Amino acid sequence: MVRVLLICLGLLFIAGCAAVLKPVEVKRFGDISSYKYAFVGQTQILNSSVGSGYVGYGTSGGYSYSLSKSINPTDIISGILMKKGFIIVENITNPTQTLVVKYGQGGRRDVGFGYTLEVSIQILNAKTQEPVFICTAEGQGDTEADDIRIAITRCLEDL
Repeated sequence: MVRVLLICLGLLFIAGCAAVLKPVEVKRFGDISSYKYAFVGQTQILNSSVGSGYVGYGTSGGYSYSLSKSINPTDIISGILMKKGFIIVENITNPTQTLVVKYGQGGRRDVGFGYTLEVSIQILNAKTQEPVFICTAEGQGDTEADDIRIAITRCLEDL
């Protein structure tokens, strides 16, 4: 009986540590397939790191662990759009067939022993500046760079 109770408590603890990401919010205002080009606004590189360590006493040693990652959201968004058949352009010469893509970071939500980061992506008609597609998604990984990569990928997978 005690063993079953300990197993149940252990499973609840493990389940509480994993983040439950909110569902992706998607709003469609037009037909994406009628566009050929995409102009993706520039973003800054984000550097993030995580680490831990242990120091023993006396002659017994310890360990340390460190992981650093960098991400540029523009590169991730551009790569996903390229895979979906869009031509990424440096400037807008054909606005009727071009989408303008804007990226923004939203909130941060504490979950279990960590947190999630939220991103929003707006895809606009270059000629009218009217929205065609808007999405918001959360991500959680080992670093903030992972959080953002996961959130962007989740956001654009239904494009």
